Amino acid sequence: MISSLGSESTINGAAPQLSYAIPAGHLREPEQIPAYWITALEDISRFLDKTVRKGAVETIGVSAGGREIVAVCYGTPRGANGTTTFSGSVGCNNVPAYFGPNADSKVYMGVGGIHGSEYEGIVGLINLIAVLETGCDLKGRPWPQITTAIHGLDRIVIIPVLNVDGRARIPVRMEIHRGEDESVHSYLTNGAWADGSCIGWPACKQFIPLDHALTQFPGGYPNDAGVNIQHDDFMGNPQPETRALFALTARERPDLMLNLHTGVPPRDYFQRMHRPFMEDALGNAFEELYRRTHTRLMREGLQGTNNPALEATPPPKSCFPCNLDNALNLHCGVMSVLVEAPSHGFSGTNREGIPVLHTPDRLVDTQLICHEEAMRFLRDTGGRAHWVGGKRPLTSSERGIGS
Repeated sequence: MISSLGSESTINGAAPQLSYAIPAGHLREPEQIPAYWITALEDISRFLDKTVRKGAVETIGVSAGGREIVAVCYGTPRGANGTTTFSGSVGCNNVPAYFGPNADSKVYMGVGGIHGSEYEGIVGLINLIAVLETGCDLKGRPWPQITTAIHGLDRIVIIPVLNVDGRARIPVRMEIHRGEDESVHSYLTNGAWADGSCIGWPACKQFIPLDHALTQFPGGYPNDAGVNIQHDDFMGNPQPETRALFALTARERPDLMLNLHTGVPPRDYFQRMHRPFMEDALGNAFEELYRRTHTRLMREGLQGTNNPALEATPPPKSCFPCNLDNALNLHCGVMSVLVEAPSHGFSGTNREGIPVLHTPDRLVDTQLICHEEAMRFLRDTGGRAHWVGGKRPLTSSERGIGS
């Protein structure tokens, strides 16, 4: 049976939205969705309206489909700009000259929903906001080390869903668990051609922009213009979502950002960080972050073994030599780290081929542990100004001297 999704309509003056026919079975949800599992745009909006008091909710842009993109900001902005571009600061080996008088400020960012079907990072960020506001996640569990760590940071910026078009396209708040069958998740994520055949991964990256009219369903990867934001035309004609993120990061000049996705390999099916393709000088900082985070996950039983040589040794090279993370690094100097989570919708296996089930409760804990360790790492190490190129900014009397 096919379920019709939507009809042709216009959103805020944007181009007409196509209707899609999704197999009805793909739209099944659990009979009971936990209260802490908030993923739908309207539910996120209600949560932010009800919960955010210590932070501030800000609209940072409008998507290709005419939907608002929001960020939640805490603490004090970095403030005045430095005396040069980020490229210039690297060229003179003086990164603080870009970050400005408050180069020692520590700014943390989390971005979710770059792919609209990847719920785990969204749910983790919503629960992180709950912790920042109340000290507890939406399960009622306190996170005292997060509340302690944030006192050592100056600024926290959270974008729960960047690709709001992709998220709005999928009328499922929570997938049901389908054992080791990932076909439905792949359909919702990567889409299907008009004949119903799955576009698949990484084949979906061959079609940017993807013509939605050629699909039965385009999946949650692209925005309404058909562009996968993780692989946008960064230096040519970037999408409005990318422009909004670039404008925000230029203003905030974050030290560290977690770019949250779902999609670990089905074997050794546990959350992991990927080494970004970035300045060589940031390698030591990434490796320390990786060791801290994966050691903690291992100790909490959230990795495949208790062997730190397997679980906490950083990967030797980047898996992704050109994507949003290294574009952001070139743009504003941030160490943007892609974090992949297992899916709540299907199981993978451990290294021995034994099925591994990650419950929604366990996935939320895993997300919050990653944020906790990343925040503590930033607090303890001092941020970009101390990781590399740690000279002081020029004083006002020194500006303009030399050629």
